[in-house]
Amino acid sequence: MRIALAVIAALITIPLLFGAVGGLESTSGGEVAVIRDGGPLDDNRVRQVIDPGSGLTWTGLWSSSHLYPAQQRFYTITADAKRATTLGVDVVTVPSSDGVNLGIEGTLYFTLNLDHEALKRFDDKYGTRTFRSQDDRALYPWDGDEGWSAFFGQAVRPVIDNALRGQIGAMRCAELVPSCSLLESAALKPQNGNATITKVQDAVNASLARDLPATLGGEFLTGLRFTLVKVTLPAEVQKAVDRSLAAAASVSEAQARVAQAKAESAANQARQDGYDKCPACAEIEKLKSLPQGITVYAPGNPQSVVVPAR
Repeated sequence: MRIALAVIAALITIPLLFGAVGGLESTSGGEVAVIRDGGPLDDNRVRQVIDPGSGLTWTGLWSSSHLYPAQQRFYTITADAKRATTLGVDVVTVPSSDGVNLGIEGTLYFTLNLDHEALKRFDDKYGTRTFRSQDDRALYPWDGDEGWSAFFGQAVRPVIDNALRGQIGAMRCAELVPSCSLLESAALKPQNGNATITKVQDAVNASLARDLPATLGGEFLTGLRFTLVKVTLPAEVQKAVDRSLAAAASVSEAQARVAQAKAESAANQARQDGYDKCPACAEIEKLKSLPQGITVYAPGNPQSVVVPAR
């Protein structure tokens, strides 16, 4: 009988002990925790939110902890493998209004909304479902950086792409890449690319601030700021631009040589006109050009200049 009671006590005590140990949670300065109830006698609702940098906090028996990033994050769209985020090398290709497929690279800066009510709603909507990662795993947004990137790639990235297409698609290639004007009418002048990029950034930021809350179902991301880093041309178009630049450089070089020749001819003509008006001046110039140390100078004589041997 005693043995049976001891076994029953152990079966009750051990799970309670594990539940009690697992019922403590702490957060670092860069993460926030959303705690959900658990256990056989409890529901699965959000129990509490633990702010960044908190010490050990009692979260209840068998509760689950969903850790999210609390610091500013950034999402980079780039062709540079060294700068790429977890989603890897990636470029948004958007056609301009005149049909040139432009490669767009940039970075979105943002912070997860740390308001407790916003975090609870976010966890209800997204923390209870999985998203597909790059290696085809099903991950929760709170499954580390890979889980967060999987969520971001599926839920947020389409909104970024749509904002870029809406802004880039309304502009001509030459407005974003000044060298595109070399492929168009000679009457067109290169645009101020920097001013246009700033305009695009402002428009994209305004679009994201409006569309992301509507798409996600709440203001879950704050401090949104997109920076347009680079606009690239398709390889064949870039080659055509390079050929145009090389041809333009050759033309400029030839024009410079023609201008130099004309200047030298005009200078020679002006010099000759001066000599015609002043024959003595011509003789003076001849004397100045004679080598130093001559002993004989007889104009009109083939041996008119004699320089002593050294």
